[in-house]
Amino acid sequence: MGRGRLAAGLLVNLSASICIVFLNKWLYVRLGFPNLSLTLVHFAITWLGLYLCQALGAFAPKSLRPAQVLPLALSFCGFVVFTNLSLQSNTIGTYQLAKAMTTPVIVAIQSLAYGKTFPLRIKLTLVPITLGVFLNSYYDVKFNALGMVFATLGVLVTSLYQVWVGAKQHELQVNSMQLLYYQAPMSSAMLLFIIPFFEPVFGEGGIFGPWTLSAVIMVLLSGVIAFMVNLSIYWIIGNTSPVTYNMFGHFKFCITLLGGCLLFKDPLSVNQGLGILCTLLGILAYTHFKLSEQESNKSKLAQRP
Repeated sequence: MGRGRLAAGLLVNLSASICIVFLNKWLYVRLGFPNLSLTLVHFAITWLGLYLCQALGAFAPKSLRPAQVLPLALSFCGFVVFTNLSLQSNTIGTYQLAKAMTTPVIVAIQSLAYGKTFPLRIKLTLVPITLGVFLNSYYDVKFNALGMVFATLGVLVTSLYQVWVGAKQHELQVNSMQLLYYQAPMSSAMLLFIIPFFEPVFGEGGIFGPWTLSAVIMVLLSGVIAFMVNLSIYWIIGNTSPVTYNMFGHFKFCITLLGGCLLFKDPLSVNQGLGILCTLLGILAYTHFKLSEQESNKSKLAQRP
């Protein structure tokens, strides 16, 4: 696969992911838009976008049994719902740093459940990442217990989801669009059933409430960006690995954190700054080791007769 295509995929994911964090935070904080309802809009627009893609011939749908996609649809629901609740309850810094814990959890899942082995130096880079996350959360001025519960659940479900995305694409021999095409409507149906138990549907603060035109445009724009994020996540994981995608995610984290301080005036203490630096060092070390590992694999292949 060409490096140019990979770079373009990463760039789309980078810009869309950063936009959606700030746009969603804005919708929650400034407009008070309901969380699960926004997630449903995201899923519906993602499915609509994929329907258009297949109508235009971008991909051919593959016949899959609902049971094959069900665990992915469930974990996708949990992943989006808990990360959005974490974003709503925590500062952008804590929300992003908690997500950095996904990498150690993925390594643990792949080691324990899939028997995958990681070199010791790769495992050691997870120490500063975890330490940095702990430092930031501990010294967060706006720390709240419920926010941390959502963040922890978000990390666990996200890790499972990302491991399954990679595994399912290989297992079912489908590409990112084919898998998401089946999964998005299934996840939408699940949320449609759940929403009335947790949020108002009509009236003030409900999805069909008296929203202004600008609020509706913002929600729809958020949905279009979510479609781009979802599609690029699948594409990147399918073409690289869940762990590589996560490391790229930590780079986005730094940019988002900076934006959180500037746009939402999120306070940042010196100790939190140290935590962020610690996490960043771990990420850089990991990336360096991963790249050198790939280079040595390439040279071994080149040397074979």
